[in-house]
Amino acid sequence: MNGREGGLDAPMRHPVPWKDPEYYDQGGLYSELERVFHICHGCRRCVNLCNAFPTLFDLVDKSATLEVDGVSQQDYWKVVDQCYLCDICFMTKCPYVPPHPWNVDFPHLMLRAKAWKYREGQVRWRDRVLASTDALGKLAAIPVVAQAVNMANRMPVARRVLQAVLGVDRRRELPPYAPRKFRRAARIDQHWPVRDGARTPGKVALFSTCYVNYNEPGIGDDLVAILAHNEIPAVLVRQEACCGMPRLELGDLEGVHRLKDVNVPALADLARCGHAILAAVPSCVLMFKQELPLLFPEDADVAAVRDAMFDPFEYFVLRHRDGLLNTDFRSPLGRIAYHVPCHSRVQNIGQKTREILQLVPGTEVTTIERCSGHDGTWGVKQAYFEQSMRIGRPVFRQVRQVDADFVSSDCPIAGRHILQGVRADAGAVGMQRAHPLTLLRKAYGL
Repeated sequence: MNGREGGLDAPMRHPVPWKDPEYYDQGGLYSELERVFHICHGCRRCVNLCNAFPTLFDLVDKSATLEVDGVSQQDYWKVVDQCYLCDICFMTKCPYVPPHPWNVDFPHLMLRAKAWKYREGQVRWRDRVLASTDALGKLAAIPVVAQAVNMANRMPVARRVLQAVLGVDRRRELPPYAPRKFRRAARIDQHWPVRDGARTPGKVALFSTCYVNYNEPGIGDDLVAILAHNEIPAVLVRQEACCGMPRLELGDLEGVHRLKDVNVPALADLARCGHAILAAVPSCVLMFKQELPLLFPEDADVAAVRDAMFDPFEYFVLRHRDGLLNTDFRSPLGRIAYHVPCHSRVQNIGQKTREILQLVPGTEVTTIERCSGHDGTWGVKQAYFEQSMRIGRPVFRQVRQVDADFVSSDCPIAGRHILQGVRADAGAVGMQRAHPLTLLRKAYGL
């Protein structure tokens, strides 16, 4: 038994009532924080997931009463600031999530607190800037600007300035900006006949994501090449902005709404035309699959996009089960240390990336299913860099033990973070970082 009412019922989530004025009532918020913190204090199963729970438990243990009622309400924010909404506590650890009558949804309670803080104007300017991934990308990925930014990111003096102005830790290895945007340069074929399967639409629309578009367009190129090799016609989404996940993590729900209004109409049109929608970054897939439907539960377009959205390897596995995936792999991949990102795990799709990579002859995949500790903009900040590295140490240790040829994660920034952590401990000699789509393209010999 897992402690939930009704035994082994699957976790369920309620829509987020963020448009209700009571959602932002400070007294109600503090009351709910105290209630949930009391439950968490009595359980403590999540102590090893991130820094939010150790922070809470330390506050309780150092209080005069050794209970939550001895913790100052102002100190609740120390817990909120440590949560980066990975959702792992809800999906894998907590025995009290709905339909249990205690109705604990820790991540969405943290979201409520962040939304209150944002509405009260208590979010710093530099955090707002870092969450503006699309705006930063449009500026920094201009060809000459990109080269200057990349050079500056390697200069100690410039990094100290960046740390002072935006709070980006000077030790964090940052992804470069690409002078060639994926959306501008992508060459996508559409001339093959559509072969629908029982589980999969036979044509695809690509949501490129900010990261692929501005930082690593090669990941998008890899996905396009794989689709072409499998003779799957594809198109780019005609209009695209940030998925909204950085805004969500900041508590800027109105900002999420604005981005939804840019993205969803075009995506919904494609969904209703029978396209599967693929995005190469798990956080973006999760945003359209789960977060937006919970924020906008009555929006038919959001529901249509949700039903059409696939993780690329989820799509490939289903395509394989339909007997429509090309498996003429030509190049072995050797040993792969494969990290499953949190935002892949909470999609409840299983380890689809591992399933595909293990189809490649001469390939050994060791799966690491634990948070890397980076999470979007959280891990780049000076305030949290040391914590992000500490949370990632179990992952770094497992990667070193594998002695792999490649370290790979569906989340490209997690892959960078892991390799930085392994190298910091004098490991990863000869190890390369490669996105799973890059590895699949290599296996095809493309």
